[in-house]
Amino acid sequence: MNANWFKRFESYLSSERQLSAHTVRNYLYELHRVSVKLEDNASLPFLWSEVSHEQIQHVLGQLHRQGLSPRSLSLTLSAVKQFCDFLLGEGVINANPAKSLSAPKQNKPLPKNMDLDSVTHLLEIDADDPLSVRDKAIMELFYSSGLRLAELAALDVLAIRFAERQVKVLGKGSKERIVPVGRCAIQAIQAWLALRESIPCQDEALFVTAKGKRLAHRSIQARLAKWGQEQALNMRVHPHKLRHSFATHMLESSADLRAVQELLGHANLSTTQIYTSLDFQHLAKVYDGAHPRASRAKKLSSAKREES
Repeated sequence: MNANWFKRFESYLSSERQLSAHTVRNYLYELHRVSVKLEDNASLPFLWSEVSHEQIQHVLGQLHRQGLSPRSLSLTLSAVKQFCDFLLGEGVINANPAKSLSAPKQNKPLPKNMDLDSVTHLLEIDADDPLSVRDKAIMELFYSSGLRLAELAALDVLAIRFAERQVKVLGKGSKERIVPVGRCAIQAIQAWLALRESIPCQDEALFVTAKGKRLAHRSIQARLAKWGQEQALNMRVHPHKLRHSFATHMLESSADLRAVQELLGHANLSTTQIYTSLDFQHLAKVYDGAHPRASRAKKLSSAKREES
């Protein structure tokens, strides 16, 4: 009976819920894991149609004591809850015995960022060949504006507003936002666009390959990792590390969590702990005053005036 319902559940997840094959496979693995435990604990042949709240709770406790991480336990419980909901919908059981159960809280690891010296060293690229100039522009923009990998890869040339020093980004959930772009990043992008003109591009993508195709996510990741090695940094460089570094350095300089939330395009507390929308003028003011590479020329001129 159990095996038959597993097959029907698999079909339900794939066809009706349209979950990915990877997610379906994970759910079925977790269900089999729990089934084995329930079978071992039972004195009579175990049936999912008769499973109790206490039985599931006991199995989760066993898995926890055996060292299963909170994250894995959360996946296990999610699979059990969804399977029981499915059985409930099919009329096999009268109530979901796992509904009130909760997994242990997960400890969220602190994101690792680069310090300002490391970022500065990474961006000190002297090469003038097109790919190196392009890569410098990519890294400057990641660090300047805190973009996600998918957001940067999807940018078209017209997304950059040079006069306003802004970039129009299509973020998660197809939500658009306007983000400031620092002077160093603007200069790097302009240097890249001057060379891009000689490449027969297939569309209006901002960052393209030597053959004119939009640069793929993996290619961007590989190029950043390459520059991390070439610049002899003792860490792996990747897009999310530059995004985290952007957020950390902005917070260290401005302490304005709400502004950083808007700049990052975060929607809720689980990602940056801020909550309301701010007007762009305030964002730009915070950005210009806080970002290390926002307006170097302005800061240098101010320093010279103070010296004189």
